[in-house]
Amino acid sequence: MAGIADVARAAGVSKSTASRALTGSGYVSTATRARVRDAAAALGYVPTTSAVSLVTGRTQTVGVVMPSLDRWFFAQVLEGIQDALRERRYDLALYGAPPDSPARREMFEHILARKRFDGLIAVGIEPSARELERLVAFGRPVVAVGGYDVGTNAVSIDDQAAARIATDHLIGLGHRDIAFLGGDPDGHRTSFGDGRRQDGYRSAMRDAGLEASVRHVQSEATMPDGYRVAVELLGDRRTRPTAIVGVCDEVAVGAIIAARRLGLRVPERLSVIGIDDHAYAEMFSLTTLQQRPHQQGRAAVQLLMWQLDDPAAPTRRLYESSPLVVRNSTAALNDDASAIVGVGARDTR
Repeated sequence: MAGIADVARAAGVSKSTASRALTGSGYVSTATRARVRDAAAALGYVPTTSAVSLVTGRTQTVGVVMPSLDRWFFAQVLEGIQDALRERRYDLALYGAPPDSPARREMFEHILARKRFDGLIAVGIEPSARELERLVAFGRPVVAVGGYDVGTNAVSIDDQAAARIATDHLIGLGHRDIAFLGGDPDGHRTSFGDGRRQDGYRSAMRDAGLEASVRHVQSEATMPDGYRVAVELLGDRRTRPTAIVGVCDEVAVGAIIAARRLGLRVPERLSVIGIDDHAYAEMFSLTTLQQRPHQQGRAAVQLLMWQLDDPAAPTRRLYESSPLVVRNSTAALNDDASAIVGVGARDTR
């Protein structure tokens, strides 16, 4: 395998010049940089991480912390981060941080403290006070995606605004009995973004004079749990809502499946809206607020690189747009079809 000396010899420059040209550290003329890179490509030379670190003082690695990989959002964000880092020839070190787990405690107390990365991207993490203290103590730039933003660069959609738009959409269609499905009021299983979505729903209901009708049914932000709680919520014809706002599309799709299982037509008998524009949203014709987690991952890398290049730069919060995508899971309230059926009366579904 060719070494830096071979590249320097082929390009007719010193080893230090070749190193600067390949790492981007220090001044090298445009013509010389091109000549060195052409020589490196012809020889198949790839600079090692250790070699780059000696010149730049960087590990050329970015740490990524997220609670799970089995959710669409996290997988899409990770793909965006990976694509952006690959373009910059950076490595990725992935750390799992399941809520309330020994692995999470070990990660914050010991693993991250080894500082084998130039910066950290925290995806969907709302750290405790102790964890936040540890993150700050690492002395590395931190970017949050879809989570907390206390003193860090961050990128997300405006979760509160998205849920408010979703709820206002249903109110505009004449619905008054609207339930919010998903999220844990105690916060143990709820991300920062999910809590903001609950706030958006509540504020829309309050401003429409419907505060007395606020109903939050907690569930984990998954399709199976959304289905489970929706079966119970919709099973009693006397108390079922006419519309549901899902904390995310996975919960909303679970509610649609539950409604179909119970013989309730969507949207004739029940309107359902989600947030995310998940890969399944089109399949279930789900009305939703769109977000692009892949783009958020790429934006997080850009924010981190800006901070690495200028540590004194002020922190930034980037809000990605979340347009309303209207499909066929929501419709105007049909008073006759949605009327509460009294005890002993015939339920026509």
